[in-house]
Amino acid sequence: MSEFNPKFIYFDLDDTLLDHKKAEQNGLKDIHTHFDEFNDISLDILLSAYHKINKGLWEEYGRGEIDRHILHRRRFEETFIELGINSSLYEEAGKVYMNYYRNHWEWIEGAKEAFDKIRSKYDVGIITNGFAETQWMKIRQFGFEEMVSQIVISEEVGVMKPHPKIFDYSTELIGLDRSDILYVGDSLTSDVKGGKEAGWKVAWYTSNPNKAGIELADLVFDDFDSLLKAIL
Repeated sequence: MSEFNPKFIYFDLDDTLLDHKKAEQNGLKDIHTHFDEFNDISLDILLSAYHKINKGLWEEYGRGEIDRHILHRRRFEETFIELGINSSLYEEAGKVYMNYYRNHWEWIEGAKEAFDKIRSKYDVGIITNGFAETQWMKIRQFGFEEMVSQIVISEEVGVMKPHPKIFDYSTELIGLDRSDILYVGDSLTSDVKGGKEAGWKVAWYTSNPNKAGIELADLVFDDFDSLLKAIL
């Protein structure tokens, strides 16, 4: 007998169903090869600088302090400055990176099989942070439009998870009680805390759980067979 009996299941997209971290790392690896300016700079140094700067910029974007265009410009401009590379290359780097990044999109291991089984029994939807243009490319490439009944993208709502507005909007879309919704996601802050504060049940996909998350989430899992056992 399943642990949950939801009437609707929302899924996060990046690093829950699709492997964003792997695609990002491979895209940056391609950038490292593409530009001769990196000949004397190791890939690890590039990855470290980019991740630090990009993380800070997404936090600024989430607080509404910068827009997407500034984020796009500054993440490579500031990375190049930190690494002593000609920062005027940032625009080319941004375009090259996006072309490489989308060539590496793929399902997380076990996610597609589990998702197909779950959507055969439950009505499902997607809630994702990110830029609408990029997220819609992923959604269409993997056929999610035909697989889910609701798609919610933060940029189109005007706030990012864990802001209550995105969860309230997603609740209103399906017209169900909050207790009837299960949310599956990988981020403790954006998904677990955001979902729980919205009154939803939450399944946290993580290989590195901490005590706070374990106490907060209704289910903690690191492989999709465990998720299937809990809800099917």
